[in-house]
Amino acid sequence: QVQLVESGGGLVQAGGSLRLSCAASGSRFGFTTMGWYRQAPGEQREMVAIIASGGGTNYSNSVKGRFSISRDNAKNTVYLQMNALKPEDTAVYYCNVVTIFPTVAYWGQGTQVTVST
Repeated sequence: QVQLVESGGGLVQAGGSLRLSCAASGSRFGFTTMGWYRQAPGEQREMVAIIASGGGTNYSNSVKGRFSISRDNAKNTVYLQMNALKPEDTAVYYCNVVTIFPTVAYWGQGTQVTVST
């Protein structure tokens, strides 16, 4: 059974930084893509950043240059370093991982990020 443990959310002033972590376990063959999505109140869930097992990354245009995603394959952990935070970054952030075999996507429970003015 795949389990995801997220941490690192909280309240920060605009211009500040936060680092999210998501530790995954329970997959015999490991994970392909790992990433972060977010959902603001009244909005659809959107992709923030994803990283492939080989290190390739993809970012939402709204966070390029401010956020950085990384992963530690030995620990099955994905990180999201968020700098220069803006009030519009306020949302619940969800970790998402895809197992290598079978190919199944799993979601974390979500962590709240609130950016104040």
